[in-house]
Amino acid sequence: MRDAAQYIIKLPKAERHEPEWQTAAEVLMLIAKRGGDTMIAHIAMMRALHRHKPKPESAPRRKRAKVYKIVR
Repeated sequence: MRDAAQYIIKLPKAERHEPEWQTAAEVLMLIAKRGGDTMIAHIAMMRALHRHKPKPESAPRRKRAKVYKIVR
């Protein structure tokens, strides 16, 4: 966690003030003070690091969904 905090501190000021980095820093501080699952901090750091990557497109369906008729 210390390495992650130092990485955030060394970022340029403009980049450090982006919402993703602010969230990651806040999560790191909360976990350091109160304890808890470090996986949350890991997720916040990964989201901040990969914030500019486009989300992968979902694969197209191979088969059409079956159409059912309601019989009364």
